[in-house]
Amino acid sequence: MRVRLMRAGAAALGAAAGVQLLHLAPSVVRLAPARRLLAPHLSGPGGAHHVALTFDDGPDPRSTPAVLDALDGLGVRATFFLLGSALERAPALGRELVERGHEVAVHGWYHRVQWYPAPRRDLRELRRTTEAVTEFCGAAPRWYRPPYGVLTAGLALAARRLGLRTVLWSAWGRDWTADATPASVLATARPALTGGATLLLHDSDCTSAPDSWRATLGALPLLAAHCTRHGLTLGPLRDH
Repeated sequence: MRVRLMRAGAAALGAAAGVQLLHLAPSVVRLAPARRLLAPHLSGPGGAHHVALTFDDGPDPRSTPAVLDALDGLGVRATFFLLGSALERAPALGRELVERGHEVAVHGWYHRVQWYPAPRRDLRELRRTTEAVTEFCGAAPRWYRPPYGVLTAGLALAARRLGLRTVLWSAWGRDWTADATPASVLATARPALTGGATLLLHDSDCTSAPDSWRATLGALPLLAAHCTRHGLTLGPLRDH
């Protein structure tokens, strides 16, 4: 009896481990080499003369308005991947994003990785965020980006079921770090800022170093100037 119980327990553990592995398997595409090899479409490739400008983690009343003003000054529009919990606290700011010509997208309700499989939970959270973006912003989202770029099987299936297209990035500025500066954001992003790139930045420091958004703000004119010099247009994913 004891042997049978041990074997049954081992089989159950093996099955659970297999489910866990399947759940996490897609997350390998967070690594750029794996993404280029296995799922290049997740990098958000676009037109040869366009760079998609995207922001994560907002809206944030402390920082998003300053980013919007800077973009207005540059004549640039972007795609904002919104957190449902943040949007719920600042719904008017979500509406303002759309009124000022920007595109809104889904980043999940909370900024956390769902390490354990729970398909119903994933669908519920993405549906809740999608509905909040549609209601508060007045525009139905087309895009989804998982927090930290960690795409699990449950989230991938939930996004597809909701009609959302998952997109990560091909360039970033590491603007979330405590030592980020406008110059460092440009220097980090510049090697990958070629035609068709999707650039990841942040308009909030809710999951980043305090005040790191100021480095992003200062980098925007530098990034815009770089693109102009190379004949590239900055814009939202919808134009990509």
